[in-house]
Amino acid sequence: MIIPKPEPINDLSSRAVNLVNCGLIVLDADQQIVLWNGWMVPRSGRSAARVRGEPLFEVFPELRGSRVESAVLAALIDNVATNIPQSQSRAPFPLREAGSFDGARIDQAVTVTPFSEDKERFCLIEIRDVSGTVDRERQLLDHAESLRARSYVDGLTGIANRRYFDVALNRELRRAQRLGGQLSLLLTDIDSFKAYNDHFGHQQGDACLTTVAKALAEMLKRPADVAARYGGEEFAAILPDTTAEQARALANSIREHVASLNLKQAPSAVRPYVTLSIGVASMDKDRLSEPEALIEAADKALYAAKRSGRDRVVVDGDAQ
Repeated sequence: MIIPKPEPINDLSSRAVNLVNCGLIVLDADQQIVLWNGWMVPRSGRSAARVRGEPLFEVFPELRGSRVESAVLAALIDNVATNIPQSQSRAPFPLREAGSFDGARIDQAVTVTPFSEDKERFCLIEIRDVSGTVDRERQLLDHAESLRARSYVDGLTGIANRRYFDVALNRELRRAQRLGGQLSLLLTDIDSFKAYNDHFGHQQGDACLTTVAKALAEMLKRPADVAARYGGEEFAAILPDTTAEQARALANSIREHVASLNLKQAPSAVRPYVTLSIGVASMDKDRLSEPEALIEAADKALYAAKRSGRDRVVVDGDAQ
């Protein structure tokens, strides 16, 4: 039996349908294409005359078993309309920008709507190009991520700032407690920095801070280690999976590394070159199990180092 092709729509309707800025496909109850508007032609590379009367899933075999096929069946059998979210399929139809035969597929929003005409069931498939929207959303997400990343970076030195330090210390402390691991904290202060600033000026002082920050970051080799500017001339290092003695050894290496840079110090300073004092504290489940307690212990060790002559490392618990 030969099924006659449906009569073409009238001229006015045809012009209107072909001016619509989206793809329109109408299928009959046998899933054959009744209407294929002008928007579809340059994006699919198929003319309306070529596809009219053909089953949609023979024109686009890759749609078999897809969300589109499920939506078409729901429309033609159950009279149910469906919006296909982009989260399920960004580009279900093999459509590309007009005139492009090998470019990337356009991102699509697809709606399938059932309707009846003269007691016959049809469904309308609307395909909208949302590539611009997707690009804008991606740009907004990238911008937001960039802003978030910058909000965790110290503007002067380029290492992590105090805000990120607080987040990272809490995260690593909880992780160490959960896994029964170790965690150590270094608090570092540039010795006689006020004298340095007064003698060389704030611009040179900023350069000194940047140099020390870079030297600190270079000494932290593991991905999970965090170097941060704690405030002013103070820096911090968060050291996961590190015991107090391991932290002491690393702190002394950092101190020696900065001293070896031979950064000229102010004449009134204790040493002729820039040095560091470093306080060390390690997590203790009975005493130092909270970020505030760990910071306070490292801070006390730091000031013990400064009181005892500067350019040295003191670990929490050392005889002072």
